Amino acid sequence: MNQEIPATLLLDPAVIKDPYPFYRRLQKYAPVWRVPGTEVFVVSSFALLTEAAARIDDFSSNMRCLLYRDQNGLPARFPFGEAGVDTLATADPPVHTLHRATVFPNFVSKRMAALEPDIVELALGCMESALARRSVDFMAEVANLIPITVISRLIGFRDSDVHRLLRCAFDSTEMVGVTLSRERLFELMTRSNDLGAWLADQMAIAAREPGEDILTSIGRGVETGVLTAASAIVILQTLLAAGGESTTSLIGSAVRLMAEDQDLQQHLRQQPQLIANFVEEALRLESPFRHHLRSVPKDTRLGDVDIPAGATVLLMWGAANRDPAVFERPDEVVLSRPRRHVAFGRDIHYCVGAPLARLEARIVLTVLLQCTSSIKLDPDQPPGWVNSLMVRRCAPLPVQLAPR
Repeated sequence: MNQEIPATLLLDPAVIKDPYPFYRRLQKYAPVWRVPGTEVFVVSSFALLTEAAARIDDFSSNMRCLLYRDQNGLPARFPFGEAGVDTLATADPPVHTLHRATVFPNFVSKRMAALEPDIVELALGCMESALARRSVDFMAEVANLIPITVISRLIGFRDSDVHRLLRCAFDSTEMVGVTLSRERLFELMTRSNDLGAWLADQMAIAAREPGEDILTSIGRGVETGVLTAASAIVILQTLLAAGGESTTSLIGSAVRLMAEDQDLQQHLRQQPQLIANFVEEALRLESPFRHHLRSVPKDTRLGDVDIPAGATVLLMWGAANRDPAVFERPDEVVLSRPRRHVAFGRDIHYCVGAPLARLEARIVLTVLLQCTSSIKLDPDQPPGWVNSLMVRRCAPLPVQLAPR
């Protein structure tokens, strides 16, 4: 039945904009779908995706290629084989375990609690500016700025320019977005080298001026031999991209969902204790990262599909989170729904920054609802989505805000 689904649908601009009917089609007819004419496989059902995530010997996180859109509209692979650096999100045990232990202490609950006042202050400042203008692009004025500022402080960058860091974060996620051309991929790879040089300088400063931050922890990991210098740079790039991108996407999607549903919006104003539940539904409905890539080191099988060694597998979290076999009323916000989604991944690669993303989103939404009497989409400027198979982020998100 796979041949009944055109290969070009995966990267079709209309499908990128609204992927959910396509995901449902895959779940019904080809939950493990080999994109015709390629070595790329797409996993869309909740059951098979969670199975694959747990089978780390068959589906490796080691990244051996990047994907881009070829002239025929198909996902093509740019392989780099063993030249890739396996770190944290793109590493298997035991390397992954060592790297996670180096970073994770900075994301424990006490560290999160200490950040809360700073996040509240940031949110209030951004909201004051947005409310003064009434009609704003919520992404540019609020959702883009707060997460990149918070992750910059948590990492411990010195004298950083948040706008530059935001561009670097978006460059990193565009590089794995699949929809870009080969030429654009090379351009971004070159720019990432410039970021790497800056990160190396930051690590050198942290070595001279150590602090209680991720930069210092990673520097110590290099000193003790747990990390190589190259691995340290890649980890920092990953944390910057994921920490900036995932929370930015989450906040934007949550605000769009509220702006489209005035009853939901008022309900959350009246019962703010439900905002945390709403954050989970926003994560499920519009997963910030639609997929993650896995490589296949040996011939294997998933469901009823044989997958050859060397293949590339896309675990489609965004599809699994709306799988009707698992979620009743999958396309609706259900505030009483038990948390079961996989928006932050699964098993050993569950996102270390998930508590921070949840905290930031809850604070920003709480402040937004407290400061406004209504949030509406701008009728003259519809919201858009970034052109990415990887990222589900509003860009732009024009809204009209009425102060309380």
